[in-house]
Amino acid sequence: MPWRHRPISSVSIALCASALLPLSARADDQASAAGPAPPSLAVQSNRGTPDASQTAAPDATKTPAAIPPRDPVSAGDTLRTSSDPQVLTGQAAGHPTAGEIAPNPDEVFSDSWWGRARPVIEIHGYFRTRAELFQNFSLGRNSSTTQGNDSQYLFPQPIDNSYGQPNGNPGQSVAICGNSSIPNQPCYDKTESGANLRLRLNPEIHISDNLRILTQVTLLDNLVLGSTSDAYSMAPSSSTTATSSSTGYRSAGANPYAPISMFTTTQGVQTAGVNSWTNSINVTRAWGEYETPVGQLRFGRMPGHWGLGMVENSGDGIDSDYQTTLDRIMFVSGIKPLDLYFGGAWDFVATGPTSASTLDAYGGQPYNTCNLCNVGEWAAFVAHRTSPELQRAKLARGDVVLNAGLYTVYRNQYLDSAPGTNPNTINYSSGGSGSSNYASTSSSSGLEPRQAWELIPDAWVQLLWQKLRVEAELATIQGSIGWMSGTAISATNVNSPVNIQEWGLASQTEFKAVDDKLDLRFGFGWASGDRWATTLSAPTSGLRTEQNGSGPISTFQFHPDYRIDLIFYRHILSRVQGSYYFRPSVDYDFFRHPNGEKLGGGLAVIWSRASEFIQAPGHDRDLGVELDGQVYFQSRDGSLNDDPGKIGGFFTMLQYGVFFPMGGLNYLPGQVTAPNFNAGLSPAQTVRLFLGIAF
Repeated sequence: MPWRHRPISSVSIALCASALLPLSARADDQASAAGPAPPSLAVQSNRGTPDASQTAAPDATKTPAAIPPRDPVSAGDTLRTSSDPQVLTGQAAGHPTAGEIAPNPDEVFSDSWWGRARPVIEIHGYFRTRAELFQNFSLGRNSSTTQGNDSQYLFPQPIDNSYGQPNGNPGQSVAICGNSSIPNQPCYDKTESGANLRLRLNPEIHISDNLRILTQVTLLDNLVLGSTSDAYSMAPSSSTTATSSSTGYRSAGANPYAPISMFTTTQGVQTAGVNSWTNSINVTRAWGEYETPVGQLRFGRMPGHWGLGMVENSGDGIDSDYQTTLDRIMFVSGIKPLDLYFGGAWDFVATGPTSASTLDAYGGQPYNTCNLCNVGEWAAFVAHRTSPELQRAKLARGDVVLNAGLYTVYRNQYLDSAPGTNPNTINYSSGGSGSSNYASTSSSSGLEPRQAWELIPDAWVQLLWQKLRVEAELATIQGSIGWMSGTAISATNVNSPVNIQEWGLASQTEFKAVDDKLDLRFGFGWASGDRWATTLSAPTSGLRTEQNGSGPISTFQFHPDYRIDLIFYRHILSRVQGSYYFRPSVDYDFFRHPNGEKLGGGLAVIWSRASEFIQAPGHDRDLGVELDGQVYFQSRDGSLNDDPGKIGGFFTMLQYGVFFPMGGLNYLPGQVTAPNFNAGLSPAQTVRLFLGIAF
């Protein structure tokens, strides 16, 4: 069957696909989609002109236009049209029918068309290169000072930087700088810089109007430029030392033709275990969609997205780094006249150990070997979303448009592998030395009870009126963990569960003026914190625990791709967690053309505060203020940028950010004891150059 790579027109499909595959949501500093996002969980934000930091994949709801039937006599020829009456007459005359043959022999019956329909391949995606500079992201905190059991080391120091500890203990000394006359001098460098690239493809195989396969393939995923030179290679490590066993790799020796990096001659293919931690090609998603008369069935590994993307975020923006990807079977239906849609899903979150082995390379089917280890998850949603055509008409008349929905997830797990272990490396068939008591604290059998459950309701609401958009998402996580070893949880058996009570809120208010060139926004977000924890960032155990039975786990975490700044939440904390923020911003297109070409800039101010002061290193709510600015340009090339609100063709932006830390990130009194040591906080800065092509 021939492949076609060309834009194709949309056709009507069953019930609810257009309503449940809406435009991509974004955080305040993110751009709206460059068309609707790939099929996601359910409702997403569907309005708002983007700024210069994100776009989503193209409209995945497109289906192939009617394809003329193929000549059954000569399959190798080009497609025939109605201009070939002999072929069409022969087709109609030989068509089996229970009734009369149509009076016009040129007519082709519908079942003939379906029988001769051929898949159409459509490919969208983007290519990007990002150059970034990080300066003083440690904020002047030069040690791993701890409070209780949690580290307050916010961001790692560059390995070529020398510094001292604030409590007078020896710090890090890199005494290899200087010159030939004065060698072995301390090195001081608070700056890290580099560049990376990614090519992401979203091939779609449209088999018919109601059947398609969608995929996502990522090539050179965030490959650091210059990191795969022929002067560098590694091999699996057989050492049992702590350092080697934790990394799993060692140096494979020098290339005799490039024994030092100075003699590098070329970059090699990115290969896991040879010169990189990952491969150069990764298939990240693949799922199928079938339109039935009563709804749409989706199955496979697919994106998940809801509302603003605070909890589940498909991460399909051109500047995105994180995604929500789900292994699921899902059915979506609705009542089109009421713009009401609903559905449910069965998710395969984690299965624990499987029978997979190296022999599977020669065939066979791995299977789950521990049914009680499964993390079961079930999702359901209901949403009202006005159709795009009716929404535009209402807004033009000055009417108010209200969209809203509720998405709820329930998950549970009975047994689990011990924390930090790989379930596929444990010999479960023998049960280990402790097989008689899998619940023992030693976890010698490789299994331990978990008896955990979570209920996650997530509400979304959107109000539109003329040029105003007000949108919010509110979610909570309620549940408990029955038993966990290797942590400071007060529960020591299944009869002493640890409760989970977390809350999160994200809101965006946007107003457009001056022919939509001026974009005024205000964002607010809140993630609940722990009064019994002593760190904002995630501890090394990955689990904030209640202390002395004082209270539940309460630190809520936004999805890491819900981006609101360039420094503090994006890199230092890695996401919004245990804090709240206020974010006013303004963007203005100095020049824009209906064909998509534009030149503009923007400025944002982000004030962040700790939800619980005890979690901040300095025991103060004020964490810092960040100023972010950007200028951006988009060309008129490409088929996606026929609208200034979409990113397509060539797109570039230059961004600058500076973060001023406040008392919440400072040292506590008494932590700085060394004389003549300056341990005061200092600002962090970043410069980013983005070059991309969306298609």
